[in-house]
Amino acid sequence: MDSIETLARKTAPAADFWSVRAVSETSERISVRSDVPEPPSRQRDAGVMVSVIRQGGMGYAATSDVSEAGLRSAFARAGELALATAKHSVFDYRKVDMPAPVGNYQSPNAKPVNAATLGDKFDLVRHVCASAKIDDAIVDRMASLWTTHTEQLLITSGGARVEQSWDFVVPNILVVASANGDTQARSAAGQYNGFCQQGGFEVLDRAGFADDGPRVAREALELVHAANCPTGDMDLLVMPDQMMLQIHESIGHPLELDRILGDERNFAGTSFVTLDMFGHYRYGSDLLNVSFAPDVTAQFASFAYDDDGAPAQRQWIIRHGILQRPLGGTVSQARARELGSSVAGVSTARACSWNRAPIDRMSNLNVEAGDSTLADMIASIDHGVMMHTNASWSIDDSRNKFQFGCEYGQMIRGGKLAEVVKRPSYRGISAGFWRSLAMVGDASTFKVMGTPYCGKGEPNQVVRVGHAAPACKFTNVAVFGGAQ
Repeated sequence: MDSIETLARKTAPAADFWSVRAVSETSERISVRSDVPEPPSRQRDAGVMVSVIRQGGMGYAATSDVSEAGLRSAFARAGELALATAKHSVFDYRKVDMPAPVGNYQSPNAKPVNAATLGDKFDLVRHVCASAKIDDAIVDRMASLWTTHTEQLLITSGGARVEQSWDFVVPNILVVASANGDTQARSAAGQYNGFCQQGGFEVLDRAGFADDGPRVAREALELVHAANCPTGDMDLLVMPDQMMLQIHESIGHPLELDRILGDERNFAGTSFVTLDMFGHYRYGSDLLNVSFAPDVTAQFASFAYDDDGAPAQRQWIIRHGILQRPLGGTVSQARARELGSSVAGVSTARACSWNRAPIDRMSNLNVEAGDSTLADMIASIDHGVMMHTNASWSIDDSRNKFQFGCEYGQMIRGGKLAEVVKRPSYRGISAGFWRSLAMVGDASTFKVMGTPYCGKGEPNQVVRVGHAAPACKFTNVAVFGGAQ
C-alpha cells in the first residue's frame, strides 16, 4: 500500500480532483456435503481504481497493474473519460466538495482465522455436517465456512488518506428432508447466509455454529411433515432473520438516493420515494425507528469512512415512522442540491471491489429495538403466524409491492405458539405494511445479521450489507402458503 501511494502521487495528473483507491482481498471457502469434503477454494484479488474530475466531468479507470506505468495509464484513461463526460453530463462534478479525511479502521478479530490450519477448519465443518444426520428422512446436508480479509487504501488530491481493513466470517448450514412425497429445506439463518459478521472465529461462537446442525435438521423434519401455511389476513410475527430481508428490500433499496435520482431505472428499477417526501412522509407507525449504523461492532458493513472518504456517522433514516433522510453519499447529495433539494444523506458510497466505482449502497441499516418481549408479542396475537428465515422474494421495480416466502412458520392461536407450517408467505405494499407495525421486540429479541449478496449497478456490483433487527409484530397482513 505504501508503494501504491508513492506511485499514485508521482503519476497523478493535473486535474480539479483525483483519487486512488487500492484494494487487496483474500478469501477461503470450505464446505462439506453429506460428510464428503468438497475442494477448498482460495482466492486473492487486488488492484486499483482511479478517478479524475476535469472540466466538470468525472472519469474512472481500474487496473490490476500497480506499477508506475499501470497507474499512469489508468489516470490517462480516467482523464479522457472525464473530458468526454463533461460534454454530456447533467451535473458539473466540480461542484462536489469531496471529503479529505485522514484516518483508519480495523474490524474486530478476537480469534484470528489464520491461526487455525486448513485441517482444523475442515474438522469443524465436517463435525457440523455430520451432526445434522439425525434421521433417515434427512437426504442432504451441507455445512460451509467462508472467510475473507480485505485491506483498502484511499488517497486523494485533497489530502485524504484512509486505511481500512476488515475480516469477514460467513458460516452456514443447510439440511434437506424428504418424506411422504414432499421435500423441504431448512438453513441455519438463510440460504443466502443471513448470519454473517465481521471478526474472527468468535463469529462462529456467536452463531452457535458448532452445535447448530441438530436444530436445523429437526426443523427440516418438522417442515416435511407439516401442513401448508393457511391463507388469510392475520397478524404476522416476523423474526430477525426475515426482518433482515424485509428491511433490505422495502426500506433499503427504495431509499438509495441515486435510485431516487433515476440512476437505476433502466436496470433494477426506480423508487416510489421522491425527494419531496423527506422530513414529513409517514413511512411506518410511530414504533418504526431505522438507523444507518456504521458503528455497530462486528456488524457486516461497519466502517469508519465510505469509499469516497466521507466519515461514517450513525444517523436516523426513519424516526418514529417519519422519513428523515435517504441513503445517499457525497456525490448524490450534491446532485440533489443542484435540483433544489436540501435533503441530507449519509456516508454510504461504496464499491464492491477495486474494479468498480462507488455508488450509493445500503450499509448497516437497522430497525432499532423496542420494549416488547417475545412472550408479550405472542400473547397479544389471537390468530396469526410467526415466520423465520427468508426463502424467496419478489418486489416490483419501484420497490413498493412485495411478496416474500419464508422457510419456517409456526401458527399462533389464542396467544400461544401452535403447529409448525411450511411454505409460509406474505405480501404487502411497503408503506402500508410498515404502518401496520404494532409491536417491536426488545433487546432480547435483537439479532445482528446481514448478507454478502446485495446486487446493484451497471456493471453489476455485489456488496456486503448488515441488517440488525428485533422480532416485530404486524397486523392484518395478507398471509398465504399453498393451503387449499
